[in-house]
Amino acid sequence: MPKDFQRSDRLASQIHRELSTLISQSLKDPRLAQPSILDVQVTKDISLAKVYFSVLNAEASQATQDALNHAAGFLQRELGKTLKSRITPKLMFIFDDTDIRGRSMDELIDSVIAHDRAHPAKD
Repeated sequence: MPKDFQRSDRLASQIHRELSTLISQSLKDPRLAQPSILDVQVTKDISLAKVYFSVLNAEASQATQDALNHAAGFLQRELGKTLKSRITPKLMFIFDDTDIRGRSMDELIDSVIAHDRAHPAKD
């Protein structure tokens, strides 16, 4: 029998959907660089939600994180209106740079392969 989703996982999924809409439609902060919500992790006691986001322009990541954390109270209040939960978790926004690090690793691997092709090893 498949294991059911935990309550915190279902809530994280709902927060993910609602935050994506709220951020794009309700926030007018000029520091926002169109963040994409990548993942939401809610603690077991539903007191905290870690919201991982990414932006296209990595230089704007800190300003976007500051803007999101500044708006966290507003977003939490708006989430509380739509969630079917007695408790609305506190929101903590975290910039996720795995995409940027992945691209830099790809570039590094490509440069090593190009170097090996240009200078073949002599046996």
